[in-house]
Amino acid sequence: MSLVAALRTGRAVHSTPVTLGSSAGVGVQTRGYAAPVKAAKKVSSKFRPNAGNDNNKKRGPRDAGVFRPMSVNNLSDPVFQSDQRTTLELPVFRPEAITHTAANKAMAFPQDESKALKAYGLPTNVLVDYMLLTKPCSVVREATISMLDQLDSAAGTSSKDTRVVLTGKSGCGKSYLLVQAVQYSIQKQWISLYIPRAINLVNSSSAFAYDARTQTYNQPFFAQQLLKRFVDVNEALIQSLTVQGSYPLEDRAVSIGAPLADLINLGVELQHMAPVVLSALLDELATQTKYPVLLAIDDFQALYCMSAYRDPFFRAVKAYHLTLPRTLLEFASGKKAFARGAVLGALSTQNTTYRTPLELVESLGLEPSISANPYVHREAELVEYAKGLKNFPVPEQLTVDEAASLFDLWQQKKALHLPHADEIFLAKYTESGGNAREFVQKGLLQTVTL
Repeated sequence: MSLVAALRTGRAVHSTPVTLGSSAGVGVQTRGYAAPVKAAKKVSSKFRPNAGNDNNKKRGPRDAGVFRPMSVNNLSDPVFQSDQRTTLELPVFRPEAITHTAANKAMAFPQDESKALKAYGLPTNVLVDYMLLTKPCSVVREATISMLDQLDSAAGTSSKDTRVVLTGKSGCGKSYLLVQAVQYSIQKQWISLYIPRAINLVNSSSAFAYDARTQTYNQPFFAQQLLKRFVDVNEALIQSLTVQGSYPLEDRAVSIGAPLADLINLGVELQHMAPVVLSALLDELATQTKYPVLLAIDDFQALYCMSAYRDPFFRAVKAYHLTLPRTLLEFASGKKAFARGAVLGALSTQNTTYRTPLELVESLGLEPSISANPYVHREAELVEYAKGLKNFPVPEQLTVDEAASLFDLWQQKKALHLPHADEIFLAKYTESGGNAREFVQKGLLQTVTL
């Protein structure tokens, strides 16, 4: 019998008849799988983990300082109370001690002047080394003495005459040499501005806003932080400097003859004014002649690369369209110059996103990694910003004496699980090919891996 016929006769198929509305005797077929599922009753579990445990409290953020040494007060176990825990005893890195007789020796940076390392920060690889050694130090190389001699010559001349870029193979010690130059300049009463990670200026890691006045993009937060760090390092020197120009900044103006600290404090207090104040500060430092100025930039090649920022049309923003990188490039190219001082940069090859562009490679006389025929496009703006830079090649290999001082430094800190033997030293030196980073990280520190 068909379903229609069954409905007409009032007979249900495979089910109990159900009335629809007021029509009695009319049945419909019902299917069990179409019926609504009844919600199961929730039964609370009687199990309570860690019941009555007073330590089950909300924890704070976890500290990710893997290489941070423990406090001596926490090392109460007898195993730590042995002669294995030693303190580095090194000669102090002082300008009067940096002579040719000090070459190949490890020296520790003084505690007072090393505040620049805490204020400005350090490149990542240098920071990790200092956390392991628990004291900022470095080996004085022949390249160190040569670089510091150039700084001494630049103390009385314009920075346009001393615009140097440290080049060399990855891991040869360019960042360490730049840190030594910054430390030396601070102890010689230079005003220093050190940017250890210039990639952070172009990798879209800080907020930016368009400035219609200069038609560039400002980075207010980065500029404000840089001003704070600059004051922490150079506070004693800038107290005697005054403003040479007049700066009407919104409802607050800095007039001629006012203390330079007043101009800086304005940018520290008002974040949106920090980029303008930082540019004005660099202009003021360029005109004063009382103190030489050092502008040191690591990851220097990032200033010549395309940034990761995007404009409102999602087009990539060029680095020289950002206010601070553009100002730094003007000092690097000689368009602006300090009356006394120098500009130092160091190339980095670790981050392959920001490789050294062809315009900078050709200006420094380096070997290009890509085709450099006349048909390859060169950006005219980058060619101008790279003009006049001098190449300072850092030796690709450590000398045996320099590597021996480095080996003794890590051995003195008891960081190696190897006997102090000439065979071990020569083996690690040969494995690394004399490269400083490979010698430490893949040579010496590999001895402590399990």
